[in-house]
Amino acid sequence: MKNYIISFCMLSLLLFSCNNDDDAAKTTINVAVPITMELSEFRNSVKVSPAEPTVETGKIYVYNDYIFVAEKNKGIHVIDNSEPSNPHTISFIHVLGNEDISIKGDYLYADSAIDLVVFNISDINNIQIENRLTDVFSRYDYHWPVDVQRVRYDNFDYATEIVIGWNVVKETIDKDEVVFIFNETKTLVSSSSTGVGGALARFQIYKEYLFTVGSYEMAIFDISNLSNPMIKNKKHVGWNIETMFEADDYLYLGSTNGMYIYSLENIVDPEYISEFTHWEGCDPVVVDGDYAYLTLRGGNACGQLESVLEVIDVKDKTNPTMVGRYNLENPYGLGFRANTLYVCDGTAGLKLYDKSNPETLLFQKTFKGIQATDVIPLENSLIMIGGNIIYQYEYLDGDLNLISAFNL
Repeated sequence: MKNYIISFCMLSLLLFSCNNDDDAAKTTINVAVPITMELSEFRNSVKVSPAEPTVETGKIYVYNDYIFVAEKNKGIHVIDNSEPSNPHTISFIHVLGNEDISIKGDYLYADSAIDLVVFNISDINNIQIENRLTDVFSRYDYHWPVDVQRVRYDNFDYATEIVIGWNVVKETIDKDEVVFIFNETKTLVSSSSTGVGGALARFQIYKEYLFTVGSYEMAIFDISNLSNPMIKNKKHVGWNIETMFEADDYLYLGSTNGMYIYSLENIVDPEYISEFTHWEGCDPVVVDGDYAYLTLRGGNACGQLESVLEVIDVKDKTNPTMVGRYNLENPYGLGFRANTLYVCDGTAGLKLYDKSNPETLLFQKTFKGIQATDVIPLENSLIMIGGNIIYQYEYLDGDLNLISAFNL
């Protein structure tokens, strides 16, 4: 009887040990599961409604007396800015999967995941959908949630569905199981006639053409007939492209690992000229004359920890050369007017630099206590967005004076 009890205890101990070993060989990861919608329902969801509260603002765009602010992947807030000291929201355009817009001649062009949607905004109080070009963007940035180690597409039908969001669930796997996610996406089939976007824009209008850029591909549309754009070309232009800026007949594409320069001599087929390579980091760029100014934001999904402002000499387009670097804390968009460079440094505020000598920028001032994400320096005023607030300033000599702070 004693031997039986000892044997039973040893067996129990062995089983307990094995279970501990099994537990030690397991780990828990975050898994992103797509929230999907039928394509037909997705395309029929576009509508214009009265003003709605913001949840997470995105990019900013200015056209005549109106400001357009993206609600990330949801649509566009339309704001009447005819009285800058007292702006007010007019309406909300529901466009699922929207990131960017451009406007020309009262026609607004907006991406909607894999489609391009055209709106007639000639009557701002009665915006009408004019056209929809389907499946013109061959890739759609799914915006995987931060800090997930795996994405499941098991029940996703690429042919009939679209991803509109994510659920994050926990999953237990063996520790020796390989888990990784690539940073690239998955494949899927001023009174003026043209508006102004910020440095974070991926849409640019140049002459009679609309240029759009995704993570690796540029799409070019002929918009000579404003209500009926025609796609003319799609081409590979680099990797991890985030922003696009046009200056002096060249396109400057900001990516997470560099800046690409393309000539617009052949508009429908821009020619690659050169690239400037840096370490990995989020990278908007603006260009004034012979110099490009770009910010690199480190941390999180952007790559390196260091955050800086770089000045690149682009006089020789075939050989861009860095001529200056300045430390920042958490930079996003930037812009310029005359000899002043305005840099949005995230939670560190808006920073002003004198760029009279581009190779030796002179720091002027920081507007602290505000979140600064993107900025549009217009001729007579500066418009900036941070968090859910639109700030408007009038220009002073080397300074700014606040006109209004509009909480969206």
